[in-house]
Amino acid sequence: MLELTPKEIIERKALRINPAKTCQPIGAMYAALGIHGCLPHSHGSQGCCAYHRSHLTRHYKEPIMAATSSFTEGAAVFGGSANLRQAFTTMYKLYNPDVIAVNTTCLSETIGDDIPTIIREARESGIIPEGKTVIHANTPSYVGTHITGWSNMTEAMVKYLSEKTGTTKNQLNVIPGYVEPSDVRHLKQFLQTLGVESVVFPDTSDVVDTPQTGDFRMYPKGGTTVEALRSTGDSLYTLALGDASKAAAVALENKCQVPYKVLDLPVGIAACDRFVQAVIETTGIEPPESLMDERGKLVDLMTDWQQYLYGKRVALSGDPDQMVAVTEFLVSCGAKPVYVITGTVSPYFVTRCKEILKDWVPDAVIRDNADLFYLHQLIKNKPVDLLISNVYGKYIARAEDIPLVRYGWPILDRVGHSLFPSFGYRGSMHLLCNIINTILERKDRDDPDEVFELVL
Repeated sequence: MLELTPKEIIERKALRINPAKTCQPIGAMYAALGIHGCLPHSHGSQGCCAYHRSHLTRHYKEPIMAATSSFTEGAAVFGGSANLRQAFTTMYKLYNPDVIAVNTTCLSETIGDDIPTIIREARESGIIPEGKTVIHANTPSYVGTHITGWSNMTEAMVKYLSEKTGTTKNQLNVIPGYVEPSDVRHLKQFLQTLGVESVVFPDTSDVVDTPQTGDFRMYPKGGTTVEALRSTGDSLYTLALGDASKAAAVALENKCQVPYKVLDLPVGIAACDRFVQAVIETTGIEPPESLMDERGKLVDLMTDWQQYLYGKRVALSGDPDQMVAVTEFLVSCGAKPVYVITGTVSPYFVTRCKEILKDWVPDAVIRDNADLFYLHQLIKNKPVDLLISNVYGKYIARAEDIPLVRYGWPILDRVGHSLFPSFGYRGSMHLLCNIINTILERKDRDDPDEVFELVL
């Protein structure tokens, strides 16, 4: 499939081939699903909404509920305000959501629809019933990526819903980043183990990973409630995990004077330690013995199997926050991330990866706003021992015969990513086992008979 990718790398300014990203509304839709009783609404054409829903459905293998303004030629000429008002009427009549989260698309942004004004007029005219909540985020697809869209919608939750009553609550706000529902669930369990009251938002656990009960629920039991989101303005502190979470944390500080700290995603020993330390510093709690045991098991796993990772050349592709965390984790295990790319523009990603790799892999190629064609060219020029990527990396892995660990979003051809976390000490053990087992499987495939052993 990609056998004809040339080795010669030519600087491309206006062309992306196999982009390592997708568009803003997908991220916004995923964030909106993290609000309890929320119906995401795509303000644009029906085809846009269908694509965003289907891509999320393919990754999570769950039905993704969302509505659309269903633009036609008329809306393209005269604007989409009439479509959105009619959509509000239809949604409340048929689906009765507690929250509607409107995200824009390329067409509505090009037209210039004034969404706040449309929402205000719909409320004043009674189209939006009393007690119902509508929020919005501007998410044009021709700017940013799905990470930008997630960030914008999470920021909108703060701008529309957070309130400061003057009574400080003994709770933390934790913004998890664009991660799997399994990660959010484990993050909440992690905080419970520490004995910390918290509001985690947006919370997609028990929304896109629901159990099969035989009954259809339009709005699953998961998601952060509106009441909890309102209370974030009275919290002690906000911990924003990853750069994608920063915008919401900044908005919360500006609106409600809640201080914040941005941390890397808690993947790997060092990042998990920093997260625990931040919780200790902001709450004064002491970590329980059970948590220290989990940390010790991760350290034991790293030391028991480090000989199979040490010095391995690894290429990584994915979203900025995940790639920063996994890069640091690999370095702590002795591996050498030689190529690290993301399709999102992210100075944070470039700065952090350079900081992590400056002493261990000083000649590493670190690139934001890149694509998979470029990554493939790098690998063709200097091969690697392992590729960590989302599902689109499988074409490079097949063309170059490289073992592949699927990680990040989207993963369309394997199971488990939405069920088993990579967050925390326990999740990091699961991720590391996946990486080591992939290397060992390749070793078994390639070893000659004299070193094909049962015990490694």
